[in-house]
Amino acid sequence: MPPDTEALLRPSDADALRAELRTIATASQLPVVFGGTVHEGTLILSEFVGTRTNGMRGLVVAQSSGLGGAAVATRTPRSVADYRSASTITHHYDMPVLGEGLRAVVAVPVVVSGEARAVLYVANRESGVIGDRIADEMLQSARRLSIELAIRDEVDRRLRLHSTQPAPPTPDAIITEQLRDLHAELRGITQSIPNGRARVRLREVSDKLARLVSGVPAPDEEITLAPRELDVLSQIALGCTNSEAAQRLSLRPETVKSYLRSAMTKLGAHTRHEAVVRARRLGLLP
Repeated sequence: MPPDTEALLRPSDADALRAELRTIATASQLPVVFGGTVHEGTLILSEFVGTRTNGMRGLVVAQSSGLGGAAVATRTPRSVADYRSASTITHHYDMPVLGEGLRAVVAVPVVVSGEARAVLYVANRESGVIGDRIADEMLQSARRLSIELAIRDEVDRRLRLHSTQPAPPTPDAIITEQLRDLHAELRGITQSIPNGRARVRLREVSDKLARLVSGVPAPDEEITLAPRELDVLSQIALGCTNSEAAQRLSLRPETVKSYLRSAMTKLGAHTRHEAVVRARRLGLLP
């Protein structure tokens, strides 16, 4: 099972495995069917149909060890006609397997995205080759289970992706952005008004709006920006480039750059973003 799925509402993979094992048991009519899921390359046997002992329950099968470990390592079906005398597998698990009386065994891995995620077994208590019909039934079950696990993985991936997405802006955040747009527009309007009382008054209103949105009643440090510096910085705060700010304020780009550099110096900022953040903290920008 992929990491972090425990935190999600994922059905138990063991339940899906158990359902396929029951299907195989019905179709094969063999006395023993069992299997388990793979965790970090290690197979753990957990589901059994037809066993007489508990010797294999919870058995941990290392990769490349035994028949199931070989199936995990190669990601291909493996089989033995007589487990006791087989020379193609290691015999790390002879005691529980032979204690159950198993002789002929087939192990089919369930592969998802190139990784073995479970192993399905059928076994007979008599030696002999287990036929192709039963092997085909096992392969079909392995494919169904592979598709099911892949679907669950994709659901988990999308849920994790959704959980890491930033939350949609709150109504307060939306209003704040709208007020910042309004502040920048107001600063721009002042440029179209001839010098005089109306222009001064508009600047006073925009300064009050900035302090209202920022929550700072008045600048807490002795830093004062010239009206043109604030005009430029208010446009930069909206994400404008120097050229865009110049067009909005009817200034030359070089002039905007000069005002921005002056504002950054007064604010002790090294970047445009830092200047905006510091101006907002001081209540100079909303």
